[in-house]
Amino acid sequence: MDMRKTSLTSLALALILALATTLPAQAEVPGGRFILWNKDRQAVTDNDFRGKYLLVFFGYTFCPDICPTSLNMVSEAMDILGDKAEQVVPLFISVDPARDTVEHLRDYVEHFHPSMVGLTGTQEMIDRVAKSYKVTFVKVREEGAEEDNYTMDHTASIFLMGPDGKFRVKFLHGISSEDLAKRVAEFM
Repeated sequence: MDMRKTSLTSLALALILALATTLPAQAEVPGGRFILWNKDRQAVTDNDFRGKYLLVFFGYTFCPDICPTSLNMVSEAMDILGDKAEQVVPLFISVDPARDTVEHLRDYVEHFHPSMVGLTGTQEMIDRVAKSYKVTFVKVREEGAEEDNYTMDHTASIFLMGPDGKFRVKFLHGISSEDLAKRVAEFM
């Protein structure tokens, strides 16, 4: 009888181990701690935004199309949200710190929503926050082009982070401002 109990226990343990190794691991979610610089070159961390929803977009100020289009769409969504927009901070994080100086970034985000915050930092700081958000970017320079004549291929999604700093949802490039505002409001 003890032998049968031992065999059943071993079988159950083997089944649990087999299932544990075949079930997909929970994917790591985007987001996390960061420290970057704001328009006044002051250090800003993720904790500075606790209590607010964040719409996080990674891009660069020399972007000819995707970035200004996305930032305009976020600005329109903020307007659509009306009073609820007071609970949301749109963040534009540069993936091109070599050209996106604090001053240049400050001037750039002023063309969009008044509550938009532009953040930059050293290359190491940008690499760290991009990695935590699962964002990729790469410098693309045509052969023979001057050193500062390049574009940046980058992830063009918008991340919604909750007031607790936790990831809520990722919006793909091309979402309309109406749909973005509606989806953000659903989380509030």
